[in-house]
Amino acid sequence: MANKQISMQKIRQVLRCYAQGKGTKAMSSMLSMSRNTIKKYLQKFQTLELSYEEALELSDSELAELFHEKPSEEIVCKRQQDLEKLLPSYCKRLKRKGVTREMLHAEYLTLHPDGYARSRFNSYIQRYEQRSRPIMHLEHKAGDKVFIDFAGKKLSLVDRSTGEISEVEVFVAILPCSQLTYVEAVHSQKKEDLITACEHAFFYFEGVPQAIVPDNLKAAVTKSSKYEAIINDDFASFAEHYGCTVIPTRAYKPRDKALVEGAVKLIYRSIYTRLEDRVFHDLTLVLMR
Repeated sequence: MANKQISMQKIRQVLRCYAQGKGTKAMSSMLSMSRNTIKKYLQKFQTLELSYEEALELSDSELAELFHEKPSEEIVCKRQQDLEKLLPSYCKRLKRKGVTREMLHAEYLTLHPDGYARSRFNSYIQRYEQRSRPIMHLEHKAGDKVFIDFAGKKLSLVDRSTGEISEVEVFVAILPCSQLTYVEAVHSQKKEDLITACEHAFFYFEGVPQAIVPDNLKAAVTKSSKYEAIINDDFASFAEHYGCTVIPTRAYKPRDKALVEGAVKLIYRSIYTRLEDRVFHDLTLVLMR
């Protein structure tokens, strides 16, 4: 390939042959290098105030700085600079309801008629979001935690005598290491139903984790906080009874509970769809394991 830089080992061999008095023709044959390339590196060496021995004592990185030309810095065009100045505000506005990339691109073209097309504009938006929101991969230990939450969509019961329909909550618990999931329908999100559902989950898992990780549920957390939430006394006593602790997720940090939210989406597809045409009168029949 044209202008391909040779290795430091090759440069050392050129210098060694040069010190031994060999000509460029002989070196070209021995080292399988063009004579012009050899001449270029020898001319560079002759401009350096270094002896052959001093040059060979240099590390590869130091030798590379002397013999390889540094690539010129990429000149960022004005169009890219203009867009990059707008990216922070654009990405912030994208979090608002109703704001789309198409709207922002139309606004961008109004300010910069010679700006990027929509596909290139979207790629810069995506690249900026990836840089500004780094994600760390978490390794989960077996039996370390259980994540719990209530599904957003509710199920319903029909009273046998009156036909009245009442909604019930759906409790979800998942072990992050094995992805083993427990699902149960309960009357409400009150602490009594939450504690009962958690206990049923422990029996289903046939063990107790070291920590319970709830979302900031009112039944589990009296006061949420980004730093140290206040745990409901009854729920804290329940955890103490089973020898585990309660570690609520941080407020406004949806990635902290991504596992259980993924489990909720899964039960929407695998359980809710199968129950659409069925009528239940008794909560015990809606127990799902």
